[in-house]
Amino acid sequence: MAGKISMGARREVVSAVTERYRSAKRAEKGRILDELCATTGWHRKHAVRALRRRETVGPGEVEATRKRRRRYGATIKDALTALWEASDRVCGKRLKVMIPTLLPALEQHGRLQLGQSDRDRVLVISAATIDRLLVDVRIAASGGRRRRAGFYSAIRREVPIRAFNDWNSPVPGFCEVDMVAHGDTSVAGSFIQTLTMVDVATGWTECLPLLTREGSLVVEAINRAQSLFPWLLRGVDFDNDSAFMNDVVVPWCREQKLEVTRSRAYKKNDQAFVEQKNGAVVRRLMGYGRFDGVETARMMGRLYAAARLYVNFFQPSFKLKEKRREGAKVIKRYHLPSTPYERALAHPKVTAAVKKRLRDQYRSLDPVALLAEIRTTQEELGNRVDRRAGQARGLQPAHTSILPATAATFAKTLGKTATVGEPRATHRRTRRPYKTRVRMPSKLDPHIAAIEAWLAEQPQLTARAIVGRLREKYPEEFGKRQHSIVQRLLRALRRRAAERLVAQGPLDDATTAAPLPRVVDGSGYVGPDPPTAPLVEQAGKAIWRDRLIDIGSSSAMAPSG
Repeated sequence: MAGKISMGARREVVSAVTERYRSAKRAEKGRILDELCATTGWHRKHAVRALRRRETVGPGEVEATRKRRRRYGATIKDALTALWEASDRVCGKRLKVMIPTLLPALEQHGRLQLGQSDRDRVLVISAATIDRLLVDVRIAASGGRRRRAGFYSAIRREVPIRAFNDWNSPVPGFCEVDMVAHGDTSVAGSFIQTLTMVDVATGWTECLPLLTREGSLVVEAINRAQSLFPWLLRGVDFDNDSAFMNDVVVPWCREQKLEVTRSRAYKKNDQAFVEQKNGAVVRRLMGYGRFDGVETARMMGRLYAAARLYVNFFQPSFKLKEKRREGAKVIKRYHLPSTPYERALAHPKVTAAVKKRLRDQYRSLDPVALLAEIRTTQEELGNRVDRRAGQARGLQPAHTSILPATAATFAKTLGKTATVGEPRATHRRTRRPYKTRVRMPSKLDPHIAAIEAWLAEQPQLTARAIVGRLREKYPEEFGKRQHSIVQRLLRALRRRAAERLVAQGPLDDATTAAPLPRVVDGSGYVGPDPPTAPLVEQAGKAIWRDRLIDIGSSSAMAPSG
């Protein structure tokens, strides 16, 4: 019979028994389902869904479903919030156990008032219901919902990982890419970034300035780098920076048929090649100052245009040949230093046309002229560096120096500037005055004048004698423990007196002075009193303050020791 009934007839049968099915008891519903399945040939679950389907009550409107009646209203939620705060925001399972003791305590002290029905509901509420009712309260207390893993995280998961030992001697064209921030000690605001690209096979390095960390600028820089590399790019290896792992850079690289990989998170050694060039090339040229603005970015572009030729054609670098471990010792062997240009000529995968073009370019370059251009641009950038150290500062001119107008004049200064030791303009640091040590007030300060008067009358006074006089005169201020500070004061006063004596008259007069009785100080010093006998004559020479002085002439001589 199921095969003979039409779809319209089935709808009529369902419509006829729907009201009777909804109002029937459980046993009666089972019999209705049996009859409907036998009549229509439907599966029992499909028959249940057909009988429970909501009917349309108008154009575009559907009969509203019956909602579950709420058992716990706003009063219960407010009471649970108060109990949750009083329990120091514990979880629902722990709060469920605390309610029988915490609720009477709050009611006793007038902090919570509930009706009997609401109180009974709070006492029997389950831990899961507590957590469900307090979801919004917990989110608000924690400062809002946590940001879900966004689209950038999904892109990052799609990009395969390449570790530092996964390169396996690639052909030229596979590059590691990283960015260097020129923000000094403050990362607030906008500042220039340098995009560094290093060819793994040859070490060929290209640097390009970016105004900000933005995906479209990264795409533009990589596109520009494709025209600077002598060969086609085959792959790029990024870190996990959001400036690379986004819906702009990764799809564009794949459209350009570039193999896209990324390093492991928090594993900087996975990008060892580009990290080394960040310091050896970018930081060596630019330093650690803060650079921003369009004009500064253009100057950096000029600097990198000269530096790329100087570094890639004339700057040799080491490359690891092998590494082995013997116990706790790691032994590394390196190839002979060579330039990226030389490695490109020696690589079998570089075409003859590319090698010929590189040789022609190499013969046309002047390393001294390139270095002169680098130094000139560094001087200009030195006038624009913002050494803020956390605070914004205006542009200040760098240390004045004579800029080389031509390569010839610059070549003449190469041997001289090496002895001067002047830092590059981009590396100069603003001198910061050292913090002066604040002298703490001493209890001897009000009595220094009296101590100086005592010493003028009796220069042989010791620290113990002065402390004794101070104790007799000011017993409430001084005791036996002031001996060391008086000793330090005496040393300072006698040193000052000796310097005054030397400045007043010639040294011969001081050496012919009559010897005074030896002084035994409490500090352990035994010898002539320093203020009145600063010199000890020995065979035409004098010892003053442990320094040997020639007194052969009648005038005072400078110390020779």
